[in-house]
Amino acid sequence: MPMKVKEVADLIGISVRTLHHYDDIGLLTPKETTESGYRLYSDDDLEMLQQILFFKELGFPLKRIKDIINSPTFDRKEALELHRKMLLEKRRRLDKMIGTIDKTLRQMKGDIEMTNKEIFEGFDFSHNPYEQEARERWGDEAVDKYNASIAKMSKDRQKAMSKEWDRIYRKLADLRHGSPESHEAQAAIKEWYDFLNDIGDYSLGAFKCLGQMYVDDERFTKNIDKYGEGLAAFMRNAMAVYADNNKK
Repeated sequence: MPMKVKEVADLIGISVRTLHHYDDIGLLTPKETTESGYRLYSDDDLEMLQQILFFKELGFPLKRIKDIINSPTFDRKEALELHRKMLLEKRRRLDKMIGTIDKTLRQMKGDIEMTNKEIFEGFDFSHNPYEQEARERWGDEAVDKYNASIAKMSKDRQKAMSKEWDRIYRKLADLRHGSPESHEAQAAIKEWYDFLNDIGDYSLGAFKCLGQMYVDDERFTKNIDKYGEGLAAFMRNAMAVYADNNKK
């Protein structure tokens, strides 16, 4: 049975304002509403909300979560399995730290003596091994592959690729005030798609997600917009159109 926003907020223990914010940014927008205009959350909406909260618990920013769950390659079961691995690893570390606190309290009472190594047991500043797996699955795996391919190229080849990159970006910058759906824009964005696949391995879904990253990540936006303000957003839109139009 569909639930109103207040009912969902009470069920989960989050604020109505948070759910409204998720709706406003397009992260979770219920398709149903009452005649009075109140949002109605279906079972599918609640399942997606659970997924969003798992990602949030693991430190993913909302913009990235939106990008991930809207990707055509997103697999909910796969995501849940990886979330479980990451949370178990997080629990293992927390259990160790709790044990260290308990020992420290006992030492303060004079019950035990701790070695210097024991004092810092549980502090682990290395990365959660499953965080890297998550980054590769939902982050910038394709970008890393691209960078690795570039690094293996000869200096002459890198110079030629740099010139081609510059040519494509300038062409797209000249088109950025027009429609991303135009024949000219789609022809130019196809050149970019072919350019990337000449070096790496980009599926249409990954290409679309990369375009979204151009806007979500300020570093991408800043560098791309050096060719012309608004180019990053234009490329994002053109890449999404290209990916959607070329699905088999």
